[in-house]
Amino acid sequence: MKIPYCLRAASVFATLSCALAQAALAAPLAYVPNEKSGTVSVVDTATDTVLRSLAAGKRPRGIAAVPGGTRLFVTDAGSNTLLILDSAGGAVPAPLALGKSPEGVSVSPDGRYAAVAVEESNSVTLVDARSGARLADIPVQGRNPEHAVFSPDSRWLYVSAEEAEQVDVIDVEQRRQAGTVAVGLRPRGIGFSPDGSRAYIACELVNTVYVVDTATRSTLAKIPAGRNANGIAVHPSGKQVYVSNGTDGSVMLIDTATHTVSATVAVGKRPWNMALTPDGAKLYVANGRSNSVSVIDTAAARKVADIGVGELPWGVAIP
Repeated sequence: MKIPYCLRAASVFATLSCALAQAALAAPLAYVPNEKSGTVSVVDTATDTVLRSLAAGKRPRGIAAVPGGTRLFVTDAGSNTLLILDSAGGAVPAPLALGKSPEGVSVSPDGRYAAVAVEESNSVTLVDARSGARLADIPVQGRNPEHAVFSPDSRWLYVSAEEAEQVDVIDVEQRRQAGTVAVGLRPRGIGFSPDGSRAYIACELVNTVYVVDTATRSTLAKIPAGRNANGIAVHPSGKQVYVSNGTDGSVMLIDTATHTVSATVAVGKRPWNMALTPDGAKLYVANGRSNSVSVIDTAAARKVADIGVGELPWGVAIP
C-alpha cells in the first residue's frame, strides 16, 4: 500500500523533531587541559567517561569554550600562544602569539570576546572570539595575572594576579583598566553571581573567599576557606559557591545567603580549577596531582566519581 505524501512528510517531521529533542537533551561535554600530557581530555558528563583526547600544544593550561562548545580556546604556556580548537576535530586557525606564560582564558557570555591573562607582560590580551584576531593588549597593575573573567553582562573583566592584594577591573569596550578591588594576598579564582551583583574571589595565601559588591567594588564578607583556596565556581541558582582548597584536597560549599561553609567534600590531590554543568547538577574538579577529575553531585554534596585524565590537569570547561 502506498503511503500518502502528507503522512510520509509527517513521519519524517516527527522523526526529525525527536532527533532534535534528543540532541537538545544530550548531556554536555567537559574539556580538561592536561598540562604535562599536552592534550585536552573530552569527558561525557552523562557517563563520566573520557571519549577522546585532543592534541593541545606543549603545556595547555587555561581553557574556555564559546557558547555551544563548537570552539575551544586553550592557552599553551609551552609556546606562549593561544590555541583555537574545533571541538569536533575540524580545521583550526593558526595559534595566536601571546606574551610569556599565558594562564587563564575566558569567553564573554555574549560570545564576542576571549580574554587571556598573560603573566610576564602583566597584561590581558583581548581576542575576537569569532575571528580569532587580537583586539588589544591591556596592561594591568597586578603582577603575574592568573585569571581574567568576564562579568555576566560582558561589560567588565576581573583580573586576579599572583603578586597582588587586589583584583584589577577592565572596561571591555574602553580596552583599559577602570579600577581595582582590594582583597587578600594572591587572588586566584573568580566567579560572579548570575545577576552580576556579587563577585567571589579566592585568595590563596590567606585561605579566604572575598565577597565583593560589584557596584561599589567593596568587600561585603570574608569567608574562611581551606588551605590554599584556589578555584571558584558559582551555581546557576546563585545560592551556592564552590571553592577548591589545593593543600587540603577538598572543595567547600558556601551558602551565599549566610556567607558560611555548609559542606566540605574530599577530592583528589591539588584540586585547582572547576566547572559546573549548565543545570548545576554536577561539579567537575581538576586534581592536578592526582591526574584526575572528581565529580561532585551538588544536590547531595558528595563525590560520585573520579575520572582518570592526562597528567597535571589544570582546569575544566563545560559550555
